[in-house]
Amino acid sequence: MNKFTRVFFLVLDACGIGELPDAGAYGDRGSATIPNIAKAVGGLTIPNLEAMGLGKIEPITGVCSGNESIAAFGKMAELSAGKDSTSGHWEHMGVILETPFPVYPNGFPDEVILPFEEQTGYEIIGNEAASGTEIIQRLGREHFETKKLIVYTSADSVFQVAAHETIIPVDELYHICKTARKILTGKHGVGRVIARPFTGEPGQFTRTSRRKDFSIEPTLPFVNQKLAENKIEVVSVGKIYDLMAGLGITKRIGASGNKACMKEMVELTKTMNYGLAMINLVDFDMLWGHRNDYQSFAAGLEEFDLQLPEFLTNLRNNDLLIITADHGCDPTTESTDHSREYVPLLAYYKNMPKNINLGIRASFADTGKTIAENFGIEFDFPGESFLGDLF
Repeated sequence: MNKFTRVFFLVLDACGIGELPDAGAYGDRGSATIPNIAKAVGGLTIPNLEAMGLGKIEPITGVCSGNESIAAFGKMAELSAGKDSTSGHWEHMGVILETPFPVYPNGFPDEVILPFEEQTGYEIIGNEAASGTEIIQRLGREHFETKKLIVYTSADSVFQVAAHETIIPVDELYHICKTARKILTGKHGVGRVIARPFTGEPGQFTRTSRRKDFSIEPTLPFVNQKLAENKIEVVSVGKIYDLMAGLGITKRIGASGNKACMKEMVELTKTMNYGLAMINLVDFDMLWGHRNDYQSFAAGLEEFDLQLPEFLTNLRNNDLLIITADHGCDPTTESTDHSREYVPLLAYYKNMPKNINLGIRASFADTGKTIAENFGIEFDFPGESFLGDLF
């Protein structure tokens, strides 16, 4: 079996490709992020993803399905309960959640809020499920005048703390969130505590790029942890480090935004010698999916497609690229939350056989199983490797 020296694992955050069979139980019937966006804008122009076989996975307006694909293609179902970034990334790396992280559509109970206020020394306002951009505009002035922290959540399992950078310094906000992380365990073990710093004047507040996620730690190891334990380099770019709770990462590159992350990935093709590189392109989710901005989402997909050739050209003959997603976030629906969807799977290396159909994978964990097999990691991870199907 040929094995790859380097694997590049690229997550297009929120780029689902169609509802899962249980989508109705999550309120996501009809969600299909990429196909619905393509239909809404009259077609996507993504020739490089088309060449890789994206149009063969599901019908996508503007994307050919009859071409000879240069990559292996398929789609993946999520076994974990939920539809958030944490569970999605964890499952890709071999940890499947049988019980969903807790959510709080009516805000957090006193048994969370009271110790949070006591241990941080700050009172809070908000404590509701809300849009982050909306709540800072609505409560930002009161925060400005009282120094009370804005606490809120969403449909996801998150405890978010927003504060103006001139009122609460960012390092202090991070410390506050670390305190919250210690409180939010057991039955209140939310997937992520998120620091949400913002700047500006009342009526014109803007969230900054210094957001930081504090993820809960899993009880089982990730594939990348086993790689790191075996002295195999694991590089994270962007949001990955936070989502994996910093576990199994030997080098962290803290780039922010799709353009910056892709630039760093191109650099890694030149400098990294052996191991796994993990990247998350968060703009699809954070900037466009949650804001129901399907036009910018479409433009972002087309921009990413334009960036692909430079990256593909820099790959070595013994490199493997895996492109996938962690969930959906369909901006064409009324919901502004994540959606329970299949995610695309594209696997590419230079001079590989054409038109390899990887079919419908039963779990995101197939990704991690493939990576583990490639690097010779012997551990009973869930999933089914598709490494042998690529030749």
